[in-house]
Amino acid sequence: MLINVARSVATGIAALIVSVGWSAPRVALNADGRLSHTLRAERQPANKYEQVCAACHQATGVGVEGAFPPLAGSSWVTGRAAVPIAIVLHGLQGPIDVSGKTYNSAMTPWATVMTDAEIAATLTYARSSWGNRASAVTTAQVRAVRARFATRTTPWTAAELRAIR
Repeated sequence: MLINVARSVATGIAALIVSVGWSAPRVALNADGRLSHTLRAERQPANKYEQVCAACHQATGVGVEGAFPPLAGSSWVTGRAAVPIAIVLHGLQGPIDVSGKTYNSAMTPWATVMTDAEIAATLTYARSSWGNRASAVTTAQVRAVRARFATRTTPWTAAELRAIR
């Protein structure tokens, strides 16, 4: 009886975890029917937006008034793909106008933290979420921008970003 209850609990937990977007958990029962200590699941997001970007730009992409600009409806996000790629790779500092408002803070560079594939997936998400309708970003595009600006050591300014073609 105890083994059947433990299996039912483990199955229910596994179903719940999978239903909220987590990978299948590693569930094991000991010989006596108790759950082993290996019950765990790791979330496998399609992109890094939730982990890296949402703290400042919010899960909804609306940003934080006066501090962090919105990504929703931003031409900086939906314009030429090289621009948001450059921003993610090397960061941004100083004033920038977004959707008619000026923001003057700093964005962390993510070049050493995120892979080209992670940057491509995250920017594709931002460029196609919250009403944004822009093309996907490819790993090859990120790789090309990374190579083009490989010697850059400082964050971008808005004026420099406007010059990127």
